Amino acid sequence: MKDTMIGVDLAKNVFQLHGASMTGEVKFRKKLTRPQFMAFMADHPAAVVVLEACGSASYWARELSKAGHEVKLIAPQYVKPFVKRQKNDAADAEAIVVAAQRPEMRFVPPKTEEQQARAALFRARERLVHQRTELSNALRAALYEYGHAVPQGSVHLKRIVEIIEAETCDLPDLAREEARDLLEQIAEKTVRIEAKTRKIAAQAALTPTARRLQTMPGVGPMTALAVEAYAPAMATFKCGRDFAAWLGLVPRQMSSGGKERLGRISKAGQSDIRRLLIIGAMSRLNWMGARSIREGSWLDRLRARKPKMLVAVALANKMARMIWAMLTKQEDYRDPVPAGAT
Repeated sequence: MKDTMIGVDLAKNVFQLHGASMTGEVKFRKKLTRPQFMAFMADHPAAVVVLEACGSASYWARELSKAGHEVKLIAPQYVKPFVKRQKNDAADAEAIVVAAQRPEMRFVPPKTEEQQARAALFRARERLVHQRTELSNALRAALYEYGHAVPQGSVHLKRIVEIIEAETCDLPDLAREEARDLLEQIAEKTVRIEAKTRKIAAQAALTPTARRLQTMPGVGPMTALAVEAYAPAMATFKCGRDFAAWLGLVPRQMSSGGKERLGRISKAGQSDIRRLLIIGAMSRLNWMGARSIREGSWLDRLRARKPKMLVAVALANKMARMIWAMLTKQEDYRDPVPAGAT
């Protein structure tokens, strides 16, 4: 049984270590450079090593596990309450150990190399989308200065082209040249986004988990890859509601004195999966997807009396629970059987 817990405050070049017994007595405090840190941990007897779940934490978790240590990652927001007065690396490392020794503390599973690679691909596409949106906004703003108000959305780019290329265009030549340049940049970003989208679809077709997730209505390659890249193993959660809560799809509680008060969704956890599930749920509520909604079902009844966005969030919550069930039981999606059906 391991008798030492080491809290490590990660950095690029200098690492602060705080070693303590499993009951909290301080054994050592060290500040080590990057080469010294790996050499020290390789020579140290097997211990429980705790890191904050931040940049490079999953890499160090894999490396320290190879050296025989038991590695745990802890969310930074759970460490902060245990920092004593002044904020510095030594205090952070100590707070990591104190927080990790709480019996009720929750830990973050380290990501695998494959998960990090898929996350990098997903982030690359998101970054290109943001850059294209920025260019589109800059183009619309430039035209607005000359009295041309163009609605938001890439579908209106053709209208901008018509304004610029019209024989009666009232824009100065220099302004037209800059507008054409922005349109060329937007077109370039669109080509790269489409290439990333195809790559994501190809990646989502490679693994059984992603293929299984895509059997659910409202879940496409993007959502399936995001779940694979960002979500921990479903065994981490006791039930589907815990997974939905991890995604922030449950109401925030402000209860006191035995009186329950529920607010808006907490928006905790992984924002990309939550956003994609809500988009997928919204696609099932539009005019085409709504035709597949069974009359008299809970979704049909909810849609009749609640705002559309609220219904979409409720459906996203249910989709999250279904994802947990599908991955836990290793089964494809099955349409719910209506009550009383034979």
